[in-house]
Amino acid sequence: MSAPVLAAYSYCETVTGRQARNFAYGIRLLPTAKRRAMSAVYAFSRRVDDIGDGTLAPEVKAQRLDETRALLARIRDGEVAEDDTDPVAVALAHAAHRFPIPLGGLDELIDGVVMDLNGQTYETWDDLKVYCRCVAGAIGRVSLGVFGTEPGARGAERAPEYADTLGLALQLTNILRDVREDAADGRTYLPADDLAKFGCSAGFDGPTPPPGSDFAGLVHFEVRRARALFAEGYRLLPMLDRRSGACVAAMAGIYRRLLDRIERDPEGVLRGRVSLPGREKAYVAVRGLSGLDARTVSRAALRGRA
Repeated sequence: MSAPVLAAYSYCETVTGRQARNFAYGIRLLPTAKRRAMSAVYAFSRRVDDIGDGTLAPEVKAQRLDETRALLARIRDGEVAEDDTDPVAVALAHAAHRFPIPLGGLDELIDGVVMDLNGQTYETWDDLKVYCRCVAGAIGRVSLGVFGTEPGARGAERAPEYADTLGLALQLTNILRDVREDAADGRTYLPADDLAKFGCSAGFDGPTPPPGSDFAGLVHFEVRRARALFAEGYRLLPMLDRRSGACVAAMAGIYRRLLDRIERDPEGVLRGRVSLPGREKAYVAVRGLSGLDARTVSRAALRGRA
């Protein structure tokens, strides 16, 4: 591997270590080549997200997203040289050459950020699923290109579907965690049908639920939906090699524990950002590396009880 490519990967790993939080705890379980490739995927995805979440004017954001999409096309067409001045492009191009990464998934991520830019709202869960598949399910499918499936794995043809579903589970957990923060930014992701059902259509602009609402009922309803998605998505684990399975189990395990916290104290998401302490994330990662979580969840998934 050339010095410019190594430097590009090092840059992406630094970005991942500083900004990835939950993601970083999972990918540290991967062998070097896969960890580097996942860091490149993260760094590119982070760039797209930062454009959407930044303070630029909407028309400038749209231009930056178009430029990023054009860069992705150059990567896909093999037009990024190793001495390119953009380390993220260099690393992702190398990773895509080494692994069968479906780069179209990153186009879908850009599509999802464009939805945010356009202020799109969602009437039903089916509507929201389209967004979640763009910003999270697609990343699951992209990641599967790095992980690969075990030769002869039973049902491997459905692996992209399960990776997509696991991404939906993670994204719905994120939406629940960030409900007040998103509301402050003028964004509402939870389906309007669900908000109306539980008297929460007024939105979330403070540390307490809307008057007369059943906010806890809303959260528990969405938690059950997320758990069903996790149960389906975990069917991916038996199809992966040990370290890739450990990585996925660790990342998903962190989000499942986060979901547990939200379920126990629904109004906590209105008072502040709900998160896991670093020691608990590290514990989940160690269990993933040892195979404990992967084996436990794999058995449950095969029985349909994850």
